[in-house]
Amino acid sequence: MRTLNDLRRGERAVIARIAGVGGDEITVRRLHEMGFDDGVEVEMLHRGPVGGDPLALRVGSMVVGLRKALAGMIEIEAAAAFAEAAE
Repeated sequence: MRTLNDLRRGERAVIARIAGVGGDEITVRRLHEMGFDDGVEVEMLHRGPVGGDPLALRVGSMVVGLRKALAGMIEIEAAAAFAEAAE
């Protein structure tokens, strides 16, 4: 499955789930507090200049900076595919 790290600039997707955190409930809670919830649309705005870290993402109506390590834990689906499944 694709993760937030796979998005290109300007591409949008929908969060499918947070995976690969190895039982780290604090990290999962922090991501949810920042708006990374299942079904929320995200858009890649910008990648940092050194190795593409950090990422600037639009999450719902907020802009959030996120390290690539955390972005790799957030699985996504194409925004169109999510909309079709909801119908």
